[in-house]
Amino acid sequence: MSDTVLQQLDDDGVLLLTLNRPKRKNAFSNEQWLAFRDALIAAGENPAVACVVITGAGNDFSSGVDLNDFSESDGEHPFAISAKALVDFDKPVISAACGVAVGGGATLLLHTDVIYVGESLRLRFPFTALGLVPEWGSSYQLQAIIGARKAAELMYTSEWINAERAVSLGIATAQFSDDEVLAKAMGKAREIAQWPVNSLVETKKLMRNVHRAAIHSAMGGETEGMARLAGSPENIEAVMAIMEKRKPDFKQFRK
Repeated sequence: MSDTVLQQLDDDGVLLLTLNRPKRKNAFSNEQWLAFRDALIAAGENPAVACVVITGAGNDFSSGVDLNDFSESDGEHPFAISAKALVDFDKPVISAACGVAVGGGATLLLHTDVIYVGESLRLRFPFTALGLVPEWGSSYQLQAIIGARKAAELMYTSEWINAERAVSLGIATAQFSDDEVLAKAMGKAREIAQWPVNSLVETKKLMRNVHRAAIHSAMGGETEGMARLAGSPENIEAVMAIMEKRKPDFKQFRK
């Protein structure tokens, strides 16, 4: 079992999954993507699990993909495998997010049923700023959650969103202090977990099925868009600017 995703199941049927790469702001490595997928599959098959809580170790939820470990792989990439596992997961999921939630860390949150955020939250969908397109079905999911106009503003600007705005937009369910957000999430999970697991599963299926096909369709289009833009001059400039800690110059490509 990989230590990049810690698992703790309590007697109430709540499984706590902790993204555990705090020195990298819980950026996902290939190993961690697969560990996350494996944890979800096991949780789905385990009748003792009624509800899942996802959080990040240290001060952050997740900074998304670890650019130092987004290597090529044979067949489907670990990110895609993990993304599908969460989209198709049929038990209630609550997230407790503090600090940075960027890219994959932000789009992961969109697939959790209840989102509790800490006061330090800094959330961002950075894809246009990276010369890329949205991923993890977020091109559909964000619109479905907060509406097309607001989603367009966030996606086009790649702006940072704090906890208060995340709640006001409808991305997050509620805001708490950083010290209490995980306890609040675990308490709500135990409230949910007291009910029959089969009822929870069937209820989530009914609520998610109206969106699931659209999410998978969006993910297919996003994969095609990523293939077109990844490695483009704009994308390379964006990545180099991050590495060199400078502002990117995209105007050079408009001549």
